[in-house]
Amino acid sequence: MIRTYLLRALMMLMLLIPMGGCTISYKLNGAAIDYQVYKTIYVSQFPIRAALVYPPLQQTFENELLDYITRNTRLSTVDSGGDLQLEGEITGYSLSPQAVTENAYASKTRLTITVRVKYTDTRQESNDVDQTFSAYRDFDSSEMLTDVQDQLCNEISKELVDLIFNATLGNW
Repeated sequence: MIRTYLLRALMMLMLLIPMGGCTISYKLNGAAIDYQVYKTIYVSQFPIRAALVYPPLQQTFENELLDYITRNTRLSTVDSGGDLQLEGEITGYSLSPQAVTENAYASKTRLTITVRVKYTDTRQESNDVDQTFSAYRDFDSSEMLTDVQDQLCNEISKELVDLIFNATLGNW
């Protein structure tokens, strides 16, 4: 009985010894950043270049982007330069009718926001991204845009930031 127990213990020990140097690492935020190489990030302003302009959108989007980067990375934000750089512009802010009813009226309206992003990795050019991201939310056409605009812009900005983060800092 004791001999069987010792044999099992010895076998378990032999299995664990080779794995002693292995570690498993999980990154729940999806960031794939080597903090030995990358320490700073520069995030420029994202001016609105769309035909239809909602002025608070720029500040809403920029704040969401900076907050997300701060919460999900250990990078320090800098006013210029930076190991990583995020620049861009809000190129689209549009409304379009959706779900047309039998009497030719739209029962839903779609607000779409489009952002062009240029991501520069100063250490590894192959990671650079120049891409356009778009997200939308539908709202009931009986509601005034002015009543739901702030909430929709917040929701869309969060989605856009998530898409941008995954395509750049998340290195998906």
